[in-house]
Amino acid sequence: MEYLLSVTPAIAAGLKITLSVFLLTLVMALPLGIMLSLLRLSRFKAATSFVGGYIYLMRGTPLMLQILFIYYGLPFIPYIGVELPAFPAAIVAFVLNYAAYFAEIFRGGIQSIPRGQYEAAQVLGFSYPRTMWHIVFPQVMKRVLPPVANETITLLKDTSLVYVLAMNDILRMARSIVQRDFDTSAFLVAALFYLAMTWLLTQVFTRLEKHYAVYDE
Repeated sequence: MEYLLSVTPAIAAGLKITLSVFLLTLVMALPLGIMLSLLRLSRFKAATSFVGGYIYLMRGTPLMLQILFIYYGLPFIPYIGVELPAFPAAIVAFVLNYAAYFAEIFRGGIQSIPRGQYEAAQVLGFSYPRTMWHIVFPQVMKRVLPPVANETITLLKDTSLVYVLAMNDILRMARSIVQRDFDTSAFLVAALFYLAMTWLLTQVFTRLEKHYAVYDE
């Protein structure tokens, strides 16, 4: 126990990277995912085809491969040659990847709303933006919360992939201690950090589900 307590501060130092990647990805990927879902449901065939191809690409290839491509491969693309530092490269990869998943979740939620509600709103004089904001999205939020919660928890665990870019997140800090001390107990401390954060997220989404329960049909 004394050893576990002694290595905890060093592992906790990795929280800065882990939480930064998690929060920035969530803040940017959620609105981007909503916009992509609306584009995919639009009447513009070019937009729906482009978004459909983008989602297929992001969901069909591993996140780790996307991280490695953006960090190592992007600088060698002709006429682009963008070289990003490790942290921005990780954020770009995570946001692009998770936006695709969120887009599909919100698309399913929007399509689950009966068409009659749009028609009723139109009869009442609601514009399309007002219909989406006041009528559709409150119901969509309730329906998509469980899958969004699952993706958010998966995102938290996926932040450990930044290890491939030598970023000092929780997992990399724990592994460095294991290699230094030849004691795998540090992995237990890292697991406890992830479990604590997962528990907190679960509580947040449980409260949100109760809040949106007022929209039960």
